[in-house]
Amino acid sequence: MPSTKSPAEVSGTTTEQYNGFTAEERAAMKEHAREEKKAAARRGSSRAEKEAAAERDVLAKIAEMPEADRVLAERIHEIIKTAAPDLAPKLWYGMPAYARDGKVVCHFQSAEKFKSRYATLGFSDQAALDDGAMWSTAYAVRELTAADEERISALVKKAVG
Repeated sequence: MPSTKSPAEVSGTTTEQYNGFTAEERAAMKEHAREEKKAAARRGSSRAEKEAAAERDVLAKIAEMPEADRVLAERIHEIIKTAAPDLAPKLWYGMPAYARDGKVVCHFQSAEKFKSRYATLGFSDQAALDDGAMWSTAYAVRELTAADEERISALVKKAVG
């Protein structure tokens, strides 16, 4: 006798509908498209002009953040600039990010961005943080102590090392 179960029931998968991206994810993608248009408009500019404009964009984005996130982002921005001066600030999906040769190495995501309870300092696969077969690539940040600042500095230096 044939089974009366659906293919989803047989395979153990759910039958929930995928409703696409969240409003926050769609907003981030739209921000990324605007960032790409701005970058395209700057193509005729000198490298120094592009870098200065990108830094202004990052600082403006940080200034828009709620106070708790803004304080963290400002300090992390300074730590990254000091620890890895060769990383270029840029916006990445509406978040402050730091890139080498145009590729994002690390970024700061405010708690507000995706309605999270904490901000995040994340590292991409461009970061040389490899440590055995498994290592962290994102860190929750709720406040910064002197020890946290030293750890972030060391992580950024290792990431670009």
